[in-house]
Amino acid sequence: MKRLEEKSALITGAARGLGRGFAEAYVREGAQVAIADINFEAAAQTAEEIGAAAYPVQMDVSDQSSIDAAIRTVVSKAGKLDILVNNAALFDAAETVDITRASFDKLYAVNVAGTLFTMQAAAEQMIKQGHGGKIINMASQAGRRGESLVLVYCSTKAAVISMTQSAGLNLIKHGINVNAIAPGVVDGDHWEHVDELFAKLEDKAPGQKKAEVAAGVPAGRFAIPEDLEPMAIFLASSDSDYIVSQTYNVDGGQWMS
Repeated sequence: MKRLEEKSALITGAARGLGRGFAEAYVREGAQVAIADINFEAAAQTAEEIGAAAYPVQMDVSDQSSIDAAIRTVVSKAGKLDILVNNAALFDAAETVDITRASFDKLYAVNVAGTLFTMQAAAEQMIKQGHGGKIINMASQAGRRGESLVLVYCSTKAAVISMTQSAGLNLIKHGINVNAIAPGVVDGDHWEHVDELFAKLEDKAPGQKKAEVAAGVPAGRFAIPEDLEPMAIFLASSDSDYIVSQTYNVDGGQWMS
C-alpha cells in the first residue's frame, strides 16, 4: 500500500532541487502535490514533468497574501491540505563585517518568516479540517553550528530548528505533527551558487570548495535528493504520528546530536 494515498501536500520551493525530489517521491506514494514556487513557469514545467498528480502554485513565502492565496488554491484543487513541506530558502555568505541589512532582511524574510507564516497558514487550515496533519520544515546542519562566513544563513536555520520545537509542542494537541529535516551538503544548483560565493570569498578556484566539502563528509560524497526522500516520506506518513518537535540529521555523518 502506498504510504501517502489520497493525501494532499504542499511543497514550497518545489520547482527544482530537494523540493522537486520530495514532490516526485510523494506522488509515487500516492499523494496529490502542489508544486509551489515563486517562479510559476518553472513550477508548471516541473508539475507537467511529474504528471497529473502534481500541479503548480504561484507562491512567494515572503508575502503573506501569496501564502494565503496558495493555501486557498490547494484547498480548491485538492479539497484539503494534509502535508506541508517548508522547503523554500535563500543562501548568502559574507565576512561578518561585510554583512548587509539587505541580505539579512532578505534571508530572514524567506527562511524564517516564510517558514513561520506558511506553517501558521497551513496549521490553521489543518485545524479547520479537524483531522490533523504533518508539517516538515527544512533545517540544515548549518543550524546546528556556526560557520565562519555564513552567520546569517546559519542563524536562520537555527531559528527553523527552534520554531519546529515550539510549534510542534503547541500544535500536537490538534493532531498536527511538526518536525524537521537537517540535510548536510546536497548536490545540485544550490551548491553551484555556494561554490561561486566561496570562490570569491576564499580566493579558491571554481569547484575547489565543493570538492573540499565533499571530501569532509564521512559518507564520502555529497547527498542527492534521493538520500533525503525516505525521511521526508516517513515524516509525512502515519508512521511518524508519535514524533513531535524533532529535527533529523540526514547528512552522511557530518553532525551528531
